[in-house]
Amino acid sequence: MKRKLLSVTCCLILAILSTVPSIAQTRWHDPMKADVSVIQHQGWTNEIGKTYRRLPDRAKEIVRKPVWSLSGNSAGLAIHFYTNTKKIEVRYQVTEDIAMFHMPATGKSGMDLYTIDSDGKWQLVSGKYHFGDTITYIYEGLSQSQYHKQGFEYRLYLPLYNSVKWLEIGIDNSAELEFIPTLQERPIVVYGTSIAQGGCASRPGMGWSNILSRKLDYPVVNLAFSGNGPLEKELVDLMDEIDASLYIYDCLPNMSGLSSDEVVKRTIYGVNKIREKHKTPILLVDHIGRRNEALNESSQKESEWLNHALRLAYDSLSHMGIEHLYHLSREEINFPEDGCVDYIHPNDLGMQAYADAYEKMIREILSMPVGDMRTTQPVSQRREPYIYEWKKRHADILGSMQQKQPSKVIIGNSITHYWGGSTEHQNGSRSWKNQVEPAGYCNLGYGWDRIENVLWRVYHGELMGYEAEEVVLMIGTNNLNLDSDENIVRGLQFLLKQINIRQPKAKIKVVGLLPRRAVEDHVRSINKRIAEMVLMEGYHYLDVGDLLLLESGKIDESLFLDGLHPNETGYEKIVNDIIAR
Repeated sequence: MKRKLLSVTCCLILAILSTVPSIAQTRWHDPMKADVSVIQHQGWTNEIGKTYRRLPDRAKEIVRKPVWSLSGNSAGLAIHFYTNTKKIEVRYQVTEDIAMFHMPATGKSGMDLYTIDSDGKWQLVSGKYHFGDTITYIYEGLSQSQYHKQGFEYRLYLPLYNSVKWLEIGIDNSAELEFIPTLQERPIVVYGTSIAQGGCASRPGMGWSNILSRKLDYPVVNLAFSGNGPLEKELVDLMDEIDASLYIYDCLPNMSGLSSDEVVKRTIYGVNKIREKHKTPILLVDHIGRRNEALNESSQKESEWLNHALRLAYDSLSHMGIEHLYHLSREEINFPEDGCVDYIHPNDLGMQAYADAYEKMIREILSMPVGDMRTTQPVSQRREPYIYEWKKRHADILGSMQQKQPSKVIIGNSITHYWGGSTEHQNGSRSWKNQVEPAGYCNLGYGWDRIENVLWRVYHGELMGYEAEEVVLMIGTNNLNLDSDENIVRGLQFLLKQINIRQPKAKIKVVGLLPRRAVEDHVRSINKRIAEMVLMEGYHYLDVGDLLLLESGKIDESLFLDGLHPNETGYEKIVNDIIAR
């Protein structure tokens, strides 16, 4: 009997001990305990960056009670982070009921996790979830980067129709997690109704403002309040405090209780208030109509008179000379017949239609077109975080631009980045310090960049807010093994147009690809095509590569570190031809 008890006791002890490693394997991180604010897409980060709210505390005394209550819902908010873990767990609690009759728990109270790999490709991360007093999401078997061992960027979208009490993100005990500070770019700000808040998407990532933020890779501040978005003065005045890249009013579905004159009056106020201190574009959006219009006369008349009133306001404002004012019509939204869960609230199909229409319009407004090939499709990258963090360098450059207002910039890849300047890794510091820097050039090079990565940076503000005398472009060598010569030349042509739009007064100089070991003939051939395109478009072409070649046409190895990057002597060979012409 004693042996039996001893055996049972030993088994229990072993069972308990076997659970200890399992518990210890997960290390938890609380976004609220980060050193800086990490909640993305908030309009007032300095005031509410350590909360999951959408309006600052002082708004409680300004807006109506239902609006204040709904501002606690985390619609549109997200958390961005890097991790190399193979398993991510998310656990959190919410304040309200888990689901609604027409909106599932996964949409109302759930989370959504996306990843961006080292080449900028987005991917939904699928996992298991459980809804209870504490909600949990578990994502296992996560892959790793082909370039390094520091993982990927992840973006966690928060609940659309619930308020988060607390939240923790768990990773493998041996892995690392780094929260990404709140983005400093000027956001798109949306004021709207239940539709814009996210009702009734199946999950947070399918709310149209979140789809849009992924499509544009841009921060979108969601100020939509279910049943309570009738374009009120109080909200407009609060919106006016945010320095945005675009303001959107999508409020008509909550304005049917007003008169036509009041709709016009509120719209005109909403535009004029913003225009008092902002030249920022403003987009007015039509009512999509109710799904029962064909069988219900009153429903049909409602959307007709609301859209007519909006058009009257738009025409009046245009006649007054208000610039940068745009209108997204019902026809342009092209909402699908099966796009709702009821008479008005979009399902995922409807949300996608909204996002597609918005993307098309916004790309035109903000001059952010996308082409049909990789070199014309802007993406971020994270190929060498063991040397520098790409997104951090971008944020630092945006901050630096606001202070320095550079007169000349050199845009490029590692050949530019590691030439010199504000970087620890420098291959040509002597010529940079003695010649390039005194000439007034700012280094906008990023290690391992391709044409499409520079396009992303151009779209995200690196050539905005100042007037340059000169822009030098040195990009394309990292596309050689991936894209055809034609696509590289067309990508450069596409990129140069976007640079010219943002710096129309600048002298734009394009440096031909520098020669590389074993592909000298290929570089020489593609440079001829680049030169023809550059001169045809009216820019300045510089081919400095001959200075790095032997008479045989091969590279002079004494001028290179590795057959690709010039060394100190190599940079000194080409510097004068780049900055003096």
